[in-house]
Amino acid sequence: MNTSAPAPRYFALIPCAGLGSRAGTAGPKQYERVAGQPLVWHTLSAFAGVKRISRTVVVVAPGDGFFERNPTTSALVVPVGGPTRAATVSNGLRELRRAGAVDNDWVLVHDAARCLITPQLIDRLIDACDGDEVGGLLAHPLADTLKLGEGGRVAATINRGDKWQAQTPQMFRLGMLRQALEGAGEGITDESSAIEAMGLRPLLVEAGGQNFKVTYPEDFAMAEAVLRGRR
Repeated sequence: MNTSAPAPRYFALIPCAGLGSRAGTAGPKQYERVAGQPLVWHTLSAFAGVKRISRTVVVVAPGDGFFERNPTTSALVVPVGGPTRAATVSNGLRELRRAGAVDNDWVLVHDAARCLITPQLIDRLIDACDGDEVGGLLAHPLADTLKLGEGGRVAATINRGDKWQAQTPQMFRLGMLRQALEGAGEGITDESSAIEAMGLRPLLVEAGGQNFKVTYPEDFAMAEAVLRGRR
């Protein structure tokens, strides 16, 4: 009798409950149109292009009616967004469990507003992390000189040699990530930070500089140019 555990599956979890206050938009930035479509459509399209992803769960704020008004995605949309990213992701993990995911399955958490992600980058992360004991994240080595500021003036120059800019997706086992978030509190800004707080060292998987998060008003024009250039 074969008693081996089933092979872990891959799930995507997209936190989509933020307001994007720095973006200068009238509503949540993830629903602003970029290159002819709502920004989040580009994000979901990339994950739909990765056949290894068993299911994508999008976590929106309670009362968010965008996906009801625009029912064009096969993703599971759940209105359980919390007041912080950590709470939103934790609530999303619970919904993944209800959808059939188990602790040994992989979860790729990705920012809804990081709309320039590609299926190729997602596949690169999966390939790199699949056999890893911890998991990892897409990241980009810093090219700019870093300055420490105090009162609007430079206090110090920081060596950039070993510095990376964290991106998403960030890929960890569901059970490990759930445990890490429970212990890390609400102040973390990404999933890797929670894993690191457990004394673990996530894998850095190099990605390009185009996988940036749309955050400020000028970022929309840059994202638009990149998306139109890919057509």
